[in-house]
Amino acid sequence: MSETEISQDPKRIAVIPGDGIGVEVTREAVKVLRAATPEKLQFTEFDWGADRYLRDGTSLPAGAVEMFHRDFDAILFGAVGDPRVPSNQHAADILLGLRAKLDLYVNLRPVELLDDALTPLRNRATKDVHFTVVRENTEGLYVGAGGHFQRGTPHEVAIQEDVNTRRGVERIIRYAFEFARSRHLRRVCMSDKSNALTFGHELWLRVFKELKSEYADVESRHLYVDALAMELVRDPTQFDVIVTCNLFGDILSDLGSQLAGGLGLAPSGNIHPGRVSLFEPVHGSAPNIAGKNIANPAGSVLSSALMLDHLGMPATANLLRDAVSASIREKQTTQDIGGNLGTREAGDWLAEFVATRA
Repeated sequence: MSETEISQDPKRIAVIPGDGIGVEVTREAVKVLRAATPEKLQFTEFDWGADRYLRDGTSLPAGAVEMFHRDFDAILFGAVGDPRVPSNQHAADILLGLRAKLDLYVNLRPVELLDDALTPLRNRATKDVHFTVVRENTEGLYVGAGGHFQRGTPHEVAIQEDVNTRRGVERIIRYAFEFARSRHLRRVCMSDKSNALTFGHELWLRVFKELKSEYADVESRHLYVDALAMELVRDPTQFDVIVTCNLFGDILSDLGSQLAGGLGLAPSGNIHPGRVSLFEPVHGSAPNIAGKNIANPAGSVLSSALMLDHLGMPATANLLRDAVSASIREKQTTQDIGGNLGTREAGDWLAEFVATRA
């Protein structure tokens, strides 16, 4: 462990397990973090989820955002979504509310194949699938702007508005270039659909062209999103960093996760550099398998590694990644990626691995 990490004051982590398998995988991630970082992290758990919402109507309490800014360094999140709340209002309030109110404008989605056997691509190996999707996380079609006219009639009109601001577009593209430069990555690809979305995505293309001159050391490329989706399947080795809008980033990162072994291994960070940020696996709450001890905790553990990167603990972050890679090699995993362990047992194996090496 580095001297920098040893000397740090304990970091304060808010834990929101949420719903479904979020509760199960978050429990295992905290177990692994405790094993890897004895006395270096302090955890406070919050019971915000469907159970609490159905009990007393609480989703994201008043003052929560201010509390996170004041009292915490990061948030470890599980998943939200429960069929008992058909509107998913609590999920929108909690997760989308935190993304917006904490201004977590970067959704960081690493895509890394950890074992050759996990990719559906023919004749591809770990060296071939290794890129990061940088998704704009606070604007676009996900802002909820729009409405219905004559709803429920044969003449109904539904309008969903795509919001793109110069500030929002510029800061996410700049982040992608800085991310590539800081990690000595060679290539940034910006993807849009400016040939059809001639207002909002013309802004993306124009800003990208303006900014790339500031990063002459990074190879820049533009692809329409349909072409990019095809190229990711045909030859993922072309890409190091992909930056795109909220909707396209959501779709492309899920595509990427399948190239790398599935959603059970997919981590993400919702980040504002230098501020409290939120880290979560992307598999959702999966209520159909909740409580069965079969959910894969690796995505939550890898999300925890992203959290440690954000907190300035890169050696410990890499230890967690090494643990997941070793578990796959040794088939000490859940069934979805070739093992025969349950959620708890997989977490125990990962915790023991990091404890013996911390």
